[in-house]
Amino acid sequence: MIMSWKTLVLVVILAGVVLMAYIRLAPSDPKHWHIALASSDPIAFGPCADHIVIVPKGARAACLLALTPSEVLDKLESIALTSPRTQHLAGSPAEGRITWTSRSFLMGYPDYITAEVSQTPQGTRLDIFARQRFGEADLGVNAARLRDWLSQI
Repeated sequence: MIMSWKTLVLVVILAGVVLMAYIRLAPSDPKHWHIALASSDPIAFGPCADHIVIVPKGARAACLLALTPSEVLDKLESIALTSPRTQHLAGSPAEGRITWTSRSFLMGYPDYITAEVSQTPQGTRLDIFARQRFGEADLGVNAARLRDWLSQI
């Protein structure tokens, strides 16, 4: 039996709706996304927003700040929570690491942003990593988000 074109269109539309629902409703497991960041990246001196590196599926930066570790994460938490469609996923300033989920406007694709701080003799080291969950290319969205957030510190 051959499927009619109307039935085929209906199946394709239904598959699209199911995919969109999965993207929007898939749970975000903190064990997978709230991870320690490798601090082997070179430390950048100067404004953090000027030292963003594009990596596969996202962007990252490592820099030194003249604030305490708690102040850095408190500021980032405030900036993140005033960003559209962004929520706290896990962590705290006391832990030294926070992860947020930020979703795209139309499809609700989740991006995960993790910031980790440590005290060094030169100041507070901030490592921050923003990455996508679905797809292969984020079209510069994560780098732009980091540039925006880091320029506000």
